[in-house]
Amino acid sequence: MTPPQRKRRRVQRDAPPPPPVPVEPKADGEEGGEGGGRAKNPERLYVISGPDGARAELDLVTLIVARADPPPSVAPEQAALLRLCAAPLSVAELSAYLNLPFSTMTALITELISAELVQARAPIVRQALPDRSLLEAVMHGLQKL
Repeated sequence: MTPPQRKRRRVQRDAPPPPPVPVEPKADGEEGGEGGGRAKNPERLYVISGPDGARAELDLVTLIVARADPPPSVAPEQAALLRLCAAPLSVAELSAYLNLPFSTMTALITELISAELVQARAPIVRQALPDRSLLEAVMHGLQKL
């Protein structure tokens, strides 16, 4: 018995290559990006975050809570942020969900805080463990019952 033989595929050299797809310029005169004009993030981050100014003191674990539903006048990123913040979320979680860097998130949240659409809360810090003597007294009291 002989092993099966592989057959090689022959490349057709006489077929012409497919024509290139033309990329149409955008409305403002800029050329489209790679992939037929579909860029992942077409805007620069400073377009999303607005003008630089004073920013709120936010940490990665600062909790953000929405105070109201998104009004029609807010940017799409801010509307998405307001919808996510129906329950308290940290700035790090919001940054991950919206796929935006922390610096951009702080600018967006600062604008929403100044418009009184969100509230920033300090994270809930776990309190220190109770005194050992107190725990022992409770344990002995329970054992006597």
